[in-house]
Amino acid sequence: MTGWLLVAAVMTVAAVYASVGHAGATGYIAVMTLFGLEPAVIRPTALVLNVVVATIGSVQFARAGHFDRRLFLPLAAASVPAAAVGGWLTLPTAAFEMVLGVVLGFAAVRIGAEALGSGRAVSGGEPEPSSRLPEDSLQRLAALVGIGGAVGLLSGLTGVGGGVFLTPLLLALRAASIRTIAATSAAFILVNSLAGLAGGLAAGRTVPLPGLELVAAAALGGVIGSHLGAFRLPVTAIRLLMAAVLAMASAKSLL
Repeated sequence: MTGWLLVAAVMTVAAVYASVGHAGATGYIAVMTLFGLEPAVIRPTALVLNVVVATIGSVQFARAGHFDRRLFLPLAAASVPAAAVGGWLTLPTAAFEMVLGVVLGFAAVRIGAEALGSGRAVSGGEPEPSSRLPEDSLQRLAALVGIGGAVGLLSGLTGVGGGVFLTPLLLALRAASIRTIAATSAAFILVNSLAGLAGGLAAGRTVPLPGLELVAAAALGGVIGSHLGAFRLPVTAIRLLMAAVLAMASAKSLL
């Protein structure tokens, strides 16, 4: 019974997170902790499930035409080596997770308030926001590389794909439309999860393979959630779901 409850929880987490371009690592970590799995198993297992769901999400959002490689490539170029370094390092986490929980909680409240305040239930798209990134191409490139490097390091250190850090940053900078940000986050999480796994292997840590039932649950949840996010959900609903995802990540860090 406990095993099937864990499978159902993983599928639910995957569906909710995938709908906003995330892969669910923070949710998987929280669920597996509640079910009593060993800490040494939780982090690499969460990254493996991340790879499954992020792959599905990347394909779905790209199929819907929301992927922008000009936004993604500078972020990924800096984040991949930084995530590998973060995955290799092992640092004390208590104080870091407390600060992280507060920051993510603030981001969740801000995004949720903006969604409720705007009330824009637009289906199929939204107007392009006025970006706060530098207009000069070189300055924009430098800003995106800096963001990618910082978020990649954090993702490797914490054992998550980095979407919970990247999404609020891109939203605050008005870097793109909400669905393009979701598409960018999905691809970003995929490459950083792979880099984090590679860093762990380089440090001599093993990567336990999750059971087939967990992989299948994450894949099914990823298909459902990413389809809804890419094709069905209105923009306001996506923003509210993003706020919920960040709030769950904040609670996980604080508790």
